[in-house]
Amino acid sequence: MEILWFLMTAALLLVIVRAWIRRRRGGVGPQLVAPGSPDAADPADYGFVRQEQLDIRVPGPDEDLMDALAVVQGTQQWKAASRLLAGTPAEGEQRWQRVQAFAGAAALELAQQPGSGARWLKAWRLEAEEDPGGAQVHAEFLVQQAWRQSGGVGSTDHRIILEEAREACAKAAALAPDDPVPYITELAVARGLAYPPAEFDVLWAKVIDRAPAHMGAHIAALHYLCAKWHGSREQADAFAQAAAARAPQGSLLAALPLFALYEHLPDMALVQDFFGTAVVSRAVEGAMYAVRGARADDPMLPHVRHLLVFFLVNGERWTEAIEQVGHVDGYVGALPWSHDADPAHMYAVFRALAVGGYEANGGSPATLPH
Repeated sequence: MEILWFLMTAALLLVIVRAWIRRRRGGVGPQLVAPGSPDAADPADYGFVRQEQLDIRVPGPDEDLMDALAVVQGTQQWKAASRLLAGTPAEGEQRWQRVQAFAGAAALELAQQPGSGARWLKAWRLEAEEDPGGAQVHAEFLVQQAWRQSGGVGSTDHRIILEEAREACAKAAALAPDDPVPYITELAVARGLAYPPAEFDVLWAKVIDRAPAHMGAHIAALHYLCAKWHGSREQADAFAQAAAARAPQGSLLAALPLFALYEHLPDMALVQDFFGTAVVSRAVEGAMYAVRGARADDPMLPHVRHLLVFFLVNGERWTEAIEQVGHVDGYVGALPWSHDADPAHMYAVFRALAVGGYEANGGSPATLPH
């Protein structure tokens, strides 16, 4: 995986260098200058959140989730989390995101306080074994532990924790047979344990039987199907294009080809002017179309907007990039930032490039699109 992060960092540096070269040649691209310079574009002028205040836990605002997390972590009592999940519809995107958030909070607590952190999750499982929400959070917690805290992909610890997660997914599914979340969680297990294609297909059928248009599930399946795991670029593209083609009105599945493109970025970024190619333009336009037609409260909308920022900045589409930044600013718990060791920093760099490019082409806070 190290080579993936290296290539992504190299791609980012290429954007910055390319912008500098254009400026030296008299172009209109942004130029990175010293902080405090009269020519420096200041994101704060746009009302954007300071880098150190960016929330890396979630992709967008969810006040009920934040309130429940504050109670759970402040008191080490689990019931606020249980009540929130009990009132969150099973088939929607929001339940999946909230399960991930609670599990991520527990994993971070345990990392910061080995042996004593996340007592609330342990108590939840011991005191309410039949609670579907607790079972789902526990299964997702194990998955996150396997990917974050084990000895790495292929290690014995990684496999052992994922095997435990697989059993936890089965228990969670038994408690709520119609809920797609345990099966979506298992998609990450399938990737890590290298399920054979036939076994993966059976698991995927269980997901789409329960939530056929679930965007988060499709992104999780896409990971398994991409070239760096158990499929190929062609398989991933075909999967994404098929999902986009059958997407119901208002669905963000039309943006799935952009996620497939991102998954194979290291392979494709070697193409000269890759971000200006027709294949990128089509995927970006598909995602923009999906964003325009989506509900304003769709929990997956911030995910699509964050990825659009990445592609629009790289494609030097400054006005569109700054517009997307305006929608997502404050939260960075989404691709591509979450792949970086410092998500807030990576996002802040792209945000600064968006602001610089926007102002280099005549934009200002007063002309910011709304």
